[in-house]
Amino acid sequence: MSQTAEDSFNLALKHLERVSVSSYDPANWLDLSTFGFYCLEACIVAAALHLQRPRPGSHPRKVEEAQYLALENGLPDVGDLLVDLNNMRKYEAYGDADPPDGLDPEDVASEIEEYVGIVRSLLAR
Repeated sequence: MSQTAEDSFNLALKHLERVSVSSYDPANWLDLSTFGFYCLEACIVAAALHLQRPRPGSHPRKVEEAQYLALENGLPDVGDLLVDLNNMRKYEAYGDADPPDGLDPEDVASEIEEYVGIVRSLLAR
């Protein structure tokens, strides 16, 4: 089965549900970082496929695609947020990475929700 932009975006929406719930006080950083990371990646794949670009497969490739989408298509650059979320996910799940400094769970959830809305608008074009 070949994944479509809509398939990937629908997956992002499922992940977004978990992002919203996990950002409340006290934040569940394992869920927030994991599902926030997956949500952004699914949005990046959706945007890339919608723009008829190759599907980015690896985590680093999705960061590069996020940067490309920002430069060439005016989307916010979420590349740094992806890296921070992945590092937080590794810290929470394995303890083998340093947690990023200065992440606020509500701000992270808001930035993810905003990106989902922007990708939704892109897919509607």
